[in-house]
Parts: sequence; C-alpha cells; structure tokens
Amino acid sequence: MSMKKIALHRGVVTGLCAAVSSVVPIAAHAQSSVTLYGAIDNGFTYSSNQKGNHNFYMSQGSLNASKFGFLGSEDLGGGLKTIFRLEAGFNSQTGAASSSGYEFNRQAYVGLSDQQYGTFTVGRQYTPYFNFVGALGPTGYLTGATGAHPGDLDALDTTLRFNNSLTYTSPSIRGLQGSVQYGLGGVAGSFSQGNTLSAALRYEMGPFKAAVGFNRLNDLSTSNAVGTVADNSPVNVAYASAETNQMVAAAAQYKFGNVMVGLNYSNVVYRPGSGSAFQQTAVFNTYGAISTYQLTPAIFLAAGYSYTRASESNGISDSARYNQFSFEQTYSLSARTCVYFLEAYQHASGKALASNGTSIVNAVAVVGDSQNATPSSGPSQFVGTIGLRHFF
Repeated sequence: MSMKKIALHRGVVTGLCAAVSSVVPIAAHAQSSVTLYGAIDNGFTYSSNQKGNHNFYMSQGSLNASKFGFLGSEDLGGGLKTIFRLEAGFNSQTGAASSSGYEFNRQAYVGLSDQQYGTFTVGRQYTPYFNFVGALGPTGYLTGATGAHPGDLDALDTTLRFNNSLTYTSPSIRGLQGSVQYGLGGVAGSFSQGNTLSAALRYEMGPFKAAVGFNRLNDLSTSNAVGTVADNSPVNVAYASAETNQMVAAAAQYKFGNVMVGLNYSNVVYRPGSGSAFQQTAVFNTYGAISTYQLTPAIFLAAGYSYTRASESNGISDSARYNQFSFEQTYSLSARTCVYFLEAYQHASGKALASNGTSIVNAVAVVGDSQNATPSSGPSQFVGTIGLRHFF
C-alpha cells in the first residue's frame, strides 16, 4: 500500500511538472533575467565654517549613493528585448527614503531595446545630458558630494530626474551615439506647461571620449515632470522660481596608460517669468579639469578643479565667483568593498542674490552638492571625509 502511494505521488508530481512546463517558459529558454543590486556607503566628515563653526558628523552616500534596485530584461527574439529598472535611494544610517513620495525614488522605467534600432524607455529617469556628459565630468570620477560643481547647479550629478518621461537612445554607430528625452508636464489644456527636454551626443574612439548635452526645464518650481533638481544652495536658490532653466554642457577625456585627463564646461541660464522673484536672466559659466591615476590595481587617485562665474544681472555688478579644488583616494579591499578619502576646498567671492530673489548678499562657499543645506557662513569652506563603501 505504501509503495502504491509513493508511485501515485510520483505520478502526480510528474504530471504537474509537465503541465507547468508547457505553460510557463523555462528561464533558460526565455533568456530572461532579474538582477538585484545596490550600495551601502557610510563615512565620517569634517566641514569647516559651517554656520560659523567647524562640524564633525556621520555622513552617508558620499562616494556612491546608498541604494538598491532591480534591473531586468527578457529576450523577445530577433534582437529585441523588454527591459525595466526600479531603483530606490535610502539613508543607510536611518533607513529613510532619500526622496519622499516615491517607492522607487531614483529610477522607475520600462521599455524596449533592440540591437539594430536602439532603446526606448518610459518612466522616471535620469537625463541623456547626465548619462552622457555627466559620465565624463567631475562627478563620474570625483563623486558629487565634493566633486560636483558648486551646488550642482549644472546637474552633472544625479540630482536631476524627469518624471513621466519618454527616452530614445540610438545604437552606437562608429563610436557615435545619441539620446533624446521628453518629460510630459501633465497640465490639461496646456501641453507645453511644465514640460522638460534633454538631448545628448557621445563619441568614443579608442582612448578618446567626448559628449555634449542639453537640458531645458519649464516652470521650474511647479513642473510635474521635474522629479528632483538641485536648486536649494546659496549659488542658485534665488532662481528656483525661474520660468525656464536651460543647461548646456560638454566634456572630453583622453586616457593613456593608467592616467586620464579631462576637460568640462557648462552654461546654465535662468529666465524669469511673471511669477519669478528675480527680474533679469541669470547666467552661470563653469570651466573644469579632472585627472585620474590608477596607481595600483587597488589604489585609485583623482583630482579636479572648477571655476564658476555668474553674470552681472539683477542689480549685481560684482558677480559671484567660485574656485573649487577636489581630491579623492580609494583603496579597494575587494572587488566590491573600498575605503575612501575625499577632500575639497572652495573659495567664493563677489555678490549673489539671497533666497528671496531680491536682496544682494556676499557669495558664500558651498562645496559640491553635499553642503547645499549646510553651506559655509563665509567665503571659504573645506570638507574632508573618510568612509567605507560596499556594493552588492
């Protein structure tokens, strides 16, 4: 009796397996995959002249943002596949989400990718401007915390995301690749209100890489398409009510052996509207240089310099100027874990607009984009960090 039960059970299991396999495709045959990935980054930071005093504090996400995500694809045949990404940033010390109101606050998109025709995605995404130019700029090598241009006003770090956006990226043709993105404002009866646009080109040939990109944001303070943007530092907080915010940037680099040298430039324009606090167009130009050196397989060194100057407008004749020096040293304990050291110094001079958009004040230093909420109370600021980062 017991042998009959065993045989019966085996027969039922075999039948179920056959039925399931006829309906549900086996992963190996479908060539589908889902990858869980992420990073945890914690450190200890010293900042000088923060609210008039120096400050020691625990920091997180200084080298790489603490995050987790899911990246997936399924092969549909003929070189076509579906893709998706869900990515959330979090505070690795408290567990709180880095942006409230979004389950996956960094990226959330789905799309189609074809080897011959390129990739089309829909959802919450980074801009082609960032993906192409930012990858060759200072934040791609020096991290945004201390390496981004002052306040990250040119969005070359990960501070700008578009909601409700459609993105097309071409395949690479002889080293040339292009991408364009449109973010829907979502205002009934006004198609253009609050919309966003980004486009970029990238060229790679051997050790040489170059990229140029463009962003245009409409109705900066009210747009549904602008997911997140850095407009809270003393550098540009006065222009957070801009009717349009336009960015143009270019970067190039050349690598020989273990050494890389690169140059970058950005032009940022804030134009007022009827509801803006400021009255005249404001322009910021930034010129930068970076260099990296792979000293050993485990030791990586990077250095950068940037000079940012604001235009003379809105009653300012002595426009704000920012000189910033940034350095990074990382020691890899393994392929996924490293100890890092970051140092940056910035000196500001000239005048800037206060947050009310009308008062003229002395320009103050704000290193990278890690000090946007805690800028210097004077013309200079030094920030140093030691930390540990782990990928998973």
